[in-house]
Amino acid sequence: MSSFIIYPAIDIRGGRCVRLVQGDYDRETVYNDNPVEVARAWEAQGGKFIHVVDLDGAKAGHPVNDKLIGKIAGSVQVPVQVGGGLRTLDDVKRLLSLGVSRVILGTAAIEDREFTEAVLGTYGDKVAIGIDARNGFVATRGWLETSEVQAEELAKQLAAKGAETFIFTDISRDGMMQGPNVGAIQSLAKASGRTVIASGGVTVQDDLLRLAAHADEGVGGAIVGKALYTGSIDLAQAIQAIQANRKPN
Repeated sequence: MSSFIIYPAIDIRGGRCVRLVQGDYDRETVYNDNPVEVARAWEAQGGKFIHVVDLDGAKAGHPVNDKLIGKIAGSVQVPVQVGGGLRTLDDVKRLLSLGVSRVILGTAAIEDREFTEAVLGTYGDKVAIGIDARNGFVATRGWLETSEVQAEELAKQLAAKGAETFIFTDISRDGMMQGPNVGAIQSLAKASGRTVIASGGVTVQDDLLRLAAHADEGVGGAIVGKALYTGSIDLAQAIQAIQANRKPN
């Protein structure tokens, strides 16, 4: 089996670690007041890569919690990937200078193709493209708007421009604890010919094992948020299960 990475998620709003339901800023749960402490905890449990979202930045259209994100990156030895409000080369350069290993472009990938291609050309594998879909169409601006661009078509176009990694979120599954949309994730990996990281809906360990079973098809990992905070998935145990190459019946 090809490698499969679990990405524990830290969503930041107002300097705190929170989770939203289906991206709704009015449906927020605060899980911890100290995101740096949370990042250290995920690393201690065996996390190999931390996923951070600047929710304030996604809504504002520019990074808001960049200083805090720099503290997170500096507090752990594992790589950190960050998304939320990245719209300029200066934004990208600043986050990478703060110790972030990979930046995630979301809204910009739809609204500013020239910028997106420039970032891919300059930073290559330090860039992931976040594709958040609602009913198969790409959503932007912190999921507040839905475009007329189909997710698979966008992935094909950007793969041709050098994108190597995509993060796919089915918004209907995010925060709902209903399991990931495995079929859509497989389809995106097949359509793009690139690595796809699943996001949204991972609820129990078997969800991760079902995804990991498709690692050879380009499903390279999964971002897990709410399930870790509620305890329905134990990070260390899940990592062990995947390493042992266990699969559901």
